[in-house]
Amino acid sequence: MRQIIIIGSGPAGYTAAVYAGRANLEPLLIASSVEAGGELMNTTEVENFPGFPEGIMGPDLMAKLQVQAEKFGTEVLYDDVVSLDLTGDVKKVQVGSGETLEASTVIFATGSAYRRLGLPEEERLSGHGLSWCATCDGFFFREKTIAVVGGGDSAMEEATFLTRFASKVYVIHRRDTLRASKIMQNRAFENDKIEFVWNSEVVAIEGEGAVSGVTLRDTETGELRKLPLDGLFVAIGNDPRTHLVHGQLELTPEGTIAVEGRSSRTNLPGVFAAGDVIDPTYRQAVTAAASGTVAALDAERYLAAREQAQHEALTLAN
Repeated sequence: MRQIIIIGSGPAGYTAAVYAGRANLEPLLIASSVEAGGELMNTTEVENFPGFPEGIMGPDLMAKLQVQAEKFGTEVLYDDVVSLDLTGDVKKVQVGSGETLEASTVIFATGSAYRRLGLPEEERLSGHGLSWCATCDGFFFREKTIAVVGGGDSAMEEATFLTRFASKVYVIHRRDTLRASKIMQNRAFENDKIEFVWNSEVVAIEGEGAVSGVTLRDTETGELRKLPLDGLFVAIGNDPRTHLVHGQLELTPEGTIAVEGRSSRTNLPGVFAAGDVIDPTYRQAVTAAASGTVAALDAERYLAAREQAQHEALTLAN
């Protein structure tokens, strides 16, 4: 039986593995067989992760994190978790191969997935003018014309932030009113660089090597038109990957895993959560990594306290 199993291979999972490995806990990290490395695998240049002043490609950053985790004794398993039983003292993790793995503690760091438009061009143009994170990629669009898709608070926040860099920011929304809070709406309405494209939905993303525009469909008339762009940001929400723990771990109203205060402790002893799966607000690689640190330290202390309690019980018994 393992001391610790980490589920998830993004910045939170690998940072937790680094700390757990350095504590001689010999962690097993389960990375997806298909999406190993998390959302950063779809990111080109990362310029805001500390320690890389020249920037680093997303896949390269994840590769370095993996090497660092393995250096301290982490074993990486490329398989998919299909079911979990976290309720007992022994945590059971079943993977796609059919094997059931057991551990004293589990760190759940499965992240979240940005909602996509469902267009075939998204895969090809991701990281090439198409982004889901303004704070990650806005810097690359200085004096460019870009668009944000969405009508909620996140879309207004992204659009307002992007005006720091872009010369023009369109907000494309499929209705004629926004879902965003009034303060976020007003902030966007008052910004001279932002122009709203109402009653419109993106039906195609133009461009071969990089985004060059979008095709819009009028949701009232069905009329099609093209909008030339240098970049497109999709801000229609994200979904924490929590389906494996439904019915076992408590969730917040936002759908993320609930933890105690600033800790990583969930409602079940020995089960910890880290990264975007507990964070509905920031969703940055560096905050996820910090969260992984917290989870590893919490797990280490849990194991030490349990070992101490068992030792004391044995001493009393004798």
